[in-house]
Amino acid sequence: MRSLAPRSGKDFASNDYLGLAGSTLLHDALREGMALGLPAGSGGSRLLRGNHPAHEALEAEAAAHYGTEAALFMATGFAANAAIFATLPQRGDLVIYDALIHASAHDGMKLGRAETRAAAHNDPQAFDDAITAWRACGGTGRAWIAVESLYSMDGDRAPLGDLAQVAARHEAILIIDEAHATGVFGTGGRGLAEALADQPNVITLHTCGKALGCEGALICAPRVAIDFLVNRARPFIFSTAPSPLVAHMVRKAIGLVASHDDWREDLFARVAEARSLLAPRLGAAPADTQILPVIIGEDARTMRIASALQRQGFDIRGIRPPTVPQGTARLRISITRNVTKGDIGALSESLDKIMIPA
Repeated sequence: MRSLAPRSGKDFASNDYLGLAGSTLLHDALREGMALGLPAGSGGSRLLRGNHPAHEALEAEAAAHYGTEAALFMATGFAANAAIFATLPQRGDLVIYDALIHASAHDGMKLGRAETRAAAHNDPQAFDDAITAWRACGGTGRAWIAVESLYSMDGDRAPLGDLAQVAARHEAILIIDEAHATGVFGTGGRGLAEALADQPNVITLHTCGKALGCEGALICAPRVAIDFLVNRARPFIFSTAPSPLVAHMVRKAIGLVASHDDWREDLFARVAEARSLLAPRLGAAPADTQILPVIIGEDARTMRIASALQRQGFDIRGIRPPTVPQGTARLRISITRNVTKGDIGALSESLDKIMIPA
């Protein structure tokens, strides 16, 4: 049974990768917004009275920063993903999604009208074969390819270049969830899809509650797709608009992250330290991302180890099915700028001692 737990111990669990969430820099952005008279609440949906110049300023700046024609600000990444998949693919279309894609995409697809099929994780040929087979069986609509650029439970990157080639061959739309790459990778934190974002067949999603330290999400896409979402996406039309004050803070966060390459350098120095110390436990995990999965396998043992680490002052959470596949329960270790190299060393020592018993 899942339960809510308070924050306690050294942060090896959050997605606050750059340490911005509790920073004075974002406090200053909020104070600036209040001094400008921005309201804390929007008062309604964007299509009624809830639209505010702060939303539009953020969307214009986000589109320019991430290299797309337009952007749409939504309250959460979950709502944004659900809106994309419930709204854009149409009846007669096919959505091929990576087998490890986020739950929000699954929920959006369930609400949508298109046929859906899973493809093997990070296997471009599987995507290609699925579309080819669908066409051979009479599929005539548009194909959509849905992936994450960096997977939150495995810490591995998608082969975006190869997937873009598959999309081009089949005149498909490529949807890339950049949630865990935004702010951390790419020029100025633009993400792993930076080189593809301006393509007319690419849609990217940048969440604001992880490395940007705020909340909400930005769908970045060609103008026609954004206009369609504004007119058809139920999670957008029927939701109260996000706070204008938060929109102002997100806009400031994007600028801060873009101008601080040193934050990313600092983060990756800590990532390198963690991977060096934890390498024997990480199996085939990639060498250059901030998410470190330690696969335990058995659910109960995973939770016992997580609890033992928590008692020693490390906030590490056990991840069990259905969040991850059966038999792959794990510790999800997240490296952020909220911990020091000393904290990482202490964690490594504790983990070695705790994991000895089977």
